[in-house]
Amino acid sequence: METGIIIAVVVLFLVWRMKPTKGVKSISAHQLKQELSDSNKMFIDVRTPGEFKARNIKQFKNMPLGSDLSKLPKDKEIVVICQSGMRSAQACKQLKKLGYEKVTNVRGGMGAY
Repeated sequence: METGIIIAVVVLFLVWRMKPTKGVKSISAHQLKQELSDSNKMFIDVRTPGEFKARNIKQFKNMPLGSDLSKLPKDKEIVVICQSGMRSAQACKQLKKLGYEKVTNVRGGMGAY
């Protein structure tokens, strides 16, 4: 019986962690390709410098997770990518906490691009 409760708690925790942050838009890699020319958007890649150097999208600026995101412009939509979408989701959550209104996460990250 205790094992069932522990498993249920773990599952609920994982579902809660993966739930998208309120107010964060989510787009696919295909949708991203259509938005790369939009000058009203700031594109941020939160992967490590090594990951970024190995493969990147030229419109994206490398700001590894843990960087000071408060220096980003608040008047532009911030589009965030990582390798799989997990770190970028964390960065989006941080941006929302910092008061950024227009925040977008790329689902599937570079792996889907």
